Amino acid sequence: MKPTPITKTCQLPDGREITIETGKLARQADGSVVLRMANTMILATVVSNKEGKEGADFLPLSVDYQEKFASMGKIPGGFLRREGRLSDYEILISRLVDRAIRPLFPDDYHAETQVIIQLISGDPNALPDSLAAFAASAALSVSDIPFQGPISEVRVARVDGKFVINPPLEQKEKADLDLIVAASLDNILMVEGEAKEVSEDDMLEALKVAHDAIKVQCQLQIELTQATNKTQKRTYNHETNDAALKEELFKLMYDKAYAVARQQIKSKQQRSDAFAKIVDDYLAQLPEDSTIDPALVKRYYHDIQKKACRDLVLNESVRLDGRKTTEIRPIWTEVDYLPSAHGSSVFTRGETQSLSTVTLGTKLDEQLIDGAMFSGSNKFMLHYNFPSFSTGEIKPNRGPGRREVGHGNLAYRSLKQVMPAEDANPYTIRIVSDILESNGSSSMATVCAGSMALMDAGVPIKAAVSGIAMGMISDKGRYAILSDILGDEDHLGDMDFKVTGTEKGITGCQMDLKVEGLTYDVLKQALLQAKEGRLHILREMSKTITQPRPDLKPHAPRAFSMIIDKEMIGAVIGPGGKVIQDIQNTSGATVVIEEKDKKGHVSVFATNQASMDAALKRIRAIVAVPEVGQVYDGVVKSIMPFGAFVEFMPGKDGLLHISEIKWERLETMEGVMEVGEEVKVKLIEVDKKTGKFRLSRKVLLPKPPKKEEAAQV
Repeated sequence: MKPTPITKTCQLPDGREITIETGKLARQADGSVVLRMANTMILATVVSNKEGKEGADFLPLSVDYQEKFASMGKIPGGFLRREGRLSDYEILISRLVDRAIRPLFPDDYHAETQVIIQLISGDPNALPDSLAAFAASAALSVSDIPFQGPISEVRVARVDGKFVINPPLEQKEKADLDLIVAASLDNILMVEGEAKEVSEDDMLEALKVAHDAIKVQCQLQIELTQATNKTQKRTYNHETNDAALKEELFKLMYDKAYAVARQQIKSKQQRSDAFAKIVDDYLAQLPEDSTIDPALVKRYYHDIQKKACRDLVLNESVRLDGRKTTEIRPIWTEVDYLPSAHGSSVFTRGETQSLSTVTLGTKLDEQLIDGAMFSGSNKFMLHYNFPSFSTGEIKPNRGPGRREVGHGNLAYRSLKQVMPAEDANPYTIRIVSDILESNGSSSMATVCAGSMALMDAGVPIKAAVSGIAMGMISDKGRYAILSDILGDEDHLGDMDFKVTGTEKGITGCQMDLKVEGLTYDVLKQALLQAKEGRLHILREMSKTITQPRPDLKPHAPRAFSMIIDKEMIGAVIGPGGKVIQDIQNTSGATVVIEEKDKKGHVSVFATNQASMDAALKRIRAIVAVPEVGQVYDGVVKSIMPFGAFVEFMPGKDGLLHISEIKWERLETMEGVMEVGEEVKVKLIEVDKKTGKFRLSRKVLLPKPPKKEEAAQV
């Protein structure tokens, strides 16, 4: 029998509706919903094991978002013609959901949990990336899994000075501020987005608008949970605890851990060794027949060490490496480090280092995008690599994971805002950031190094961009905001807030909160403190390079763009591509032609000026419009009794009448000219009706004197 689903509906501020339905699809999952907005439909399911994962002291949560090609009436590309591994775009949406929901599971819940979100119907007027977390939270809310939600997520964009919630694609592309915000009824949890050099006040206003819309969606989920009678969550016991041991360890180890924290050891490895020695010494003195579980000791010591480090900051305003809360680690930079790269830089801040390169390519190097929602090409790419040696570890080298994709995307979005306009940039540009050392905020080092490498390559970016990672430690009304956080501070803190921008304003941000009750005043303080740090880093970068180089490196490809009439595209390409192939073969240049805006856009790429000039000469000759009175170098194509036909421009023949060859009267063409002979001619007329061309050679020759004048001489 067909089930009767439970349905709830809410509205966005502009009146558009979002509907959530449960009880119809995927009923064997612990929780499942179908969320619909316009023609976009998302199926979200969640399943969680009853027992905790053996040996786990964390939440084994996996979140996968996938777009079905059928949702947009498409068949996937590739040989298999089916959906494969998640694309970077799908991974990024998965991360947005994961970061929003993960903090809301109980700390002692260790059951393997899987959230699967599928786009089953798509609509460009209702983009799914801003709906996926809403659907996931709703699925958790109608399950018996202990989830401390609900939460929701919206996109807030500023279009023509007005904030819009979940704008359609057309409006989104016009926005000067574009944020994805996740929040509960009371607190903002996660922010990620980009902007065109906006102010801190604009950013805060956008967060407030987003949170107001999210509150409505959270209330809807509460009503849905009540309607499904899933307010009671499952009971569980995933941890073994020993309160007496915990108290004993705190008394034995807290003061020692606090003392190590106060030593202000700058080296990450030396500091780690000093902290580890405390618990290692304790375990070493235990008798062989001790019943104390070493894993339990290490878990409790982790909490003790974390509290000691946090207390040091709150009590003494001193950080683990001795810095003040607003102090930035020492920075040194270098450009043009790699002689064969088109642009390169080294950015080092404390124990974090990025070696970044810029490569300039042609139209043929553009990245092809084949997705369910989006297809096309991309001419600006940024790839972030995080090898294990950067943290002194050994790990299998299996290519970029989700973290690398996310960090690279943040840097990409931050630098995208200052890239030259497409009509001013014929190149495909790829930035690669290789992290060689890491102790906090390698994504922000990527932004700084990428900006400098672009300037070193001669790419005319609008302004330099820097980035900084902010942290926060809070306890019972006390809090400290930390600039340029270490890796340890990221782990032990309550906030990870990354902000990028130019001297004028913010270009990108990413925030994850692990604490409730963060006020907008505290957020504003963090943004303003981040601005101070960002400007300091920009000043340090300017000591090495202040603006894009006036020219490209000698070994970088040269590019030239021109626009031709749409009707001339075929003439340049030639039948079967014969003409354009000949131009490339003879000149050594790469020529790319595409039709856009009812015009022909020609891009020429060459490794030297001679090659560029040769290709441009051929193209200009083909697309040039014949001008009456202009002199041309022609070639005789055929000879007739009444004259010769001369090709004076590629593909254009004109009649050189027998009377226009010489000033003297010619009775016959015999012996006057030969096929293939080069001859200089002048265009003297274009027939308006037929479009035929009349040429003259004699007007370019000295006119002989008249007979009377010759006799006098």
